[in-house]
Amino acid sequence: MHSEVSDDLPTGGDVAHPHVAATGDADSTTDAPVAAEATVVPLTEPADGVPHVVDTPEELARVVAAFGAGTGPVAVDAERASGYRYGQRTYLVQLRREGAGTALIDPIALPDLSTLSDALVGVEWVLHAASQDLPGLVEQGMRPTRIFDTELGARLLGMERVGLAAVVADALGLGLAKEHSAVDWSTRPLPPEWLRYAALDVEVLVELRTVLAERLAVAGKAEWAAQEFEAVRTAPPPPPRVEPWRRVSGLHQIRDARRLAVVRELWQTRDQNARQRDISPGRVLPDAAIVAAAQALPRSVPQLTALPAFSGKGTRRRATLWQQAIDRGLALPDSELPSVRGPKSDAPPPPRAWADKDPAAAARLAAARDVVAELSATHSVPAENLLQPDLLRRLCWSPPRSLEASSIADALAAGGARAWQVDLLADRLAASFAALPTG
Repeated sequence: MHSEVSDDLPTGGDVAHPHVAATGDADSTTDAPVAAEATVVPLTEPADGVPHVVDTPEELARVVAAFGAGTGPVAVDAERASGYRYGQRTYLVQLRREGAGTALIDPIALPDLSTLSDALVGVEWVLHAASQDLPGLVEQGMRPTRIFDTELGARLLGMERVGLAAVVADALGLGLAKEHSAVDWSTRPLPPEWLRYAALDVEVLVELRTVLAERLAVAGKAEWAAQEFEAVRTAPPPPPRVEPWRRVSGLHQIRDARRLAVVRELWQTRDQNARQRDISPGRVLPDAAIVAAAQALPRSVPQLTALPAFSGKGTRRRATLWQQAIDRGLALPDSELPSVRGPKSDAPPPPRAWADKDPAAAARLAAARDVVAELSATHSVPAENLLQPDLLRRLCWSPPRSLEASSIADALAAGGARAWQVDLLADRLAASFAALPTG
């Protein structure tokens, strides 16, 4: 068992883990390798072994009791089947807490985990890249009352690599293998080696939190982190995308409305088919095939299947479905064709067009970017974490009537900036705008 960690920002240190190999390097497919001079000890086995997957109400009740009686923060992770299944559903939930050990829970068999969430009210949840896991956990009824995000903490510390394996290697000197990170977690039963990987993902999260919290405190960034974590925890679901079909990769190659209509019809048909079959849309029909069909505009199934992108067995099997979608796009009246320019938006135009459209706004953006870049270097925080790029662009394109620091602070806060970001940026941005030539 690991030592208990206080809910307050703790004092960290080196962590010796009982189940690691003696020597070796970290094996990771998602993180760049750590520096050659660093000593990284591979983490190969969970301290308590690989737990059984919890998939019955009786087993869940025992987990709820154990974790409710545990102490300190709880490490939480979730696995999805991105690239295999439709949507971002959670297929495995992993937890670890002092006094309770590790639990692997099947949320397909147990879709309502609210009793577990209720048992952890007031307990800090430790997650890595929490914004990715929280939406799926919420679907299972799991809602934390406070969180610590190790990925976000690493960003605020200016760490070059913020994937879990790289951060664990840097902070704890342990090698966390990531070879199963992109597997199909909807598989049942889950292979033992996948379960071992899943258990290891939460094995050292609380220890990692200990070290990162100490580093944040020493750097004077503990309050910054607390505000960022709370913003992630309370973030509302993103609004539905307007015309999501426009996110087809390679769409920039299509420049006329008729072909865009074909793209739209194919995307909508693919999305409906993927949803019905619970398969990732890209596995039903690749984006490249949609673009190829829109470029060629085939008038028959033989013409369609003659295209290299439609020569695969699965694609040919549904060739009639795809051709029908193409035919609908070709038959649409001009009045129903999509706009070549895209949907109307309140977002500023692309910055490359600012110099011609509004030179004063372009000058403000250049000055603001210089301020953010300087502060980024000074505080070792990525520019995008100092302030959302979209908010910076909106401020510069449509600034408040007064460019005094108080007005800029109000505009930043209204746009979602956290208090620490406003404190850091408002005065500097006001000064940089005041120094710009007028007229």
